[in-house]
Amino acid sequence: KQHFHDGRKAQQHIETCWKQLEASKRRFERDCKEADRAQQYFEKMDADINVTKADVEKARQQAQLRHQMAEDSKAEYSSTLQKFNSEQHEHYYTHIPNIFQKIQEMEERRIVRIGESMKTFAEVDRQVIPIIGKCLDEITKAAELVDHKNDSQMVIEAFKSGFEPPGDIEFEDFTQPMKRTVSESSLSNSRGEGRSEMKFGSKSKGKLWPFIKKNKGAGPEDFSNLPPEQRRKKLQQKVDELNKDIQKELDQRDALTKMKDVYIKNPQMGDAASVDHRLAELGQNIEKLRLEVQKFEGWLAEVEGRLPARTEQHRRQSSLYEAQSQSAVNSCAQDRESPDGSYTEEQSQETEMKVPATDFDDEFDDEEPLPTIGTCKALYTFEGQNEGTISVAEGELLYVIEEDKGDGWTRIRRNEDEEGYVPTSYVEVYLDKNAKGA
Repeated sequence: KQHFHDGRKAQQHIETCWKQLEASKRRFERDCKEADRAQQYFEKMDADINVTKADVEKARQQAQLRHQMAEDSKAEYSSTLQKFNSEQHEHYYTHIPNIFQKIQEMEERRIVRIGESMKTFAEVDRQVIPIIGKCLDEITKAAELVDHKNDSQMVIEAFKSGFEPPGDIEFEDFTQPMKRTVSESSLSNSRGEGRSEMKFGSKSKGKLWPFIKKNKGAGPEDFSNLPPEQRRKKLQQKVDELNKDIQKELDQRDALTKMKDVYIKNPQMGDAASVDHRLAELGQNIEKLRLEVQKFEGWLAEVEGRLPARTEQHRRQSSLYEAQSQSAVNSCAQDRESPDGSYTEEQSQETEMKVPATDFDDEFDDEEPLPTIGTCKALYTFEGQNEGTISVAEGELLYVIEEDKGDGWTRIRRNEDEEGYVPTSYVEVYLDKNAKGA
């Protein structure tokens, strides 16, 4: 930029000198013409006999004055011309070449630096090539060690359900007047449960049983993917952490309450109303943490065997399921008890293993619904986002159609079209003794 600035400055200087030369030249030309006209006028006056001697003398003096002015302009023009020629010679032979020389030297230095940079780049690249070669060798070794059989087996072990395929469904003859009996290999052991499971099956057309379970993320919230003892430790650790968090929130609330009392007694120290918003937030946080503790304690109680034994398995499982080990049954029960997205209804799993529902199944939708066995009141709000669950609002009254069988879920009904499962710990159940006894 400096070199270009010097070049523009030199160009402007030579242009100014040229303008001065042109002005001096035009002035010299004008004075010469005026001196010539004054000389002709004097000669004309001198040749005229009718003109007085005074007029002739005046014309002669005027002509001499014009000649003198022309001589002065000539001298000025000559001086300006010499000065311009000198400036022009210095401009084209000294100033401009120097500026171009400096630009050239600067460009040559830039080229040298680029060359040095390219050389440095090449040296660094040459040093990195062996490292890249080692990395590629390691990648090749790792690729050669890939065991596709072992990898696929690991995936199978991580995601297998543990279920066995159901047995064949026996033919049931409805043409006989006698009361039909249900085969032991059937998936339902009572008429009422058969109807309810038919209804589940008719609403679950097109689903494939092995892919019902949705196991997203690192694992279910209730650690149902772990063995019983590890699961108990994890749940106990989670309960302890939540209790510590609750204690922290309580300490903060107590401190803010004391601060608010001080503000009320001494208004000049602060505004008591400014603490109310934070106290409300702490109250909400404590309530949420207590709900979490209650949920995890429920899971922990089941793992430790404090909840009633689950007899639902014996009534609803086929003979093939009964042949499975107790650990597999517990694992399946844990999978369906987790409310964090890994929950899947055991009833829907069993019915979806049947053949795809046909129009014949829809006939069972018109049968009588399950009778109510009591009522319940929702203690907390529950968002039923999983299949088979139902959403309830805090304080809402609903009908109970199937009590908790030990799995932590109670089946309720809002109206004829809305029914599903909710966590037993979220509702307070009032069973009808007569209906229960029947």
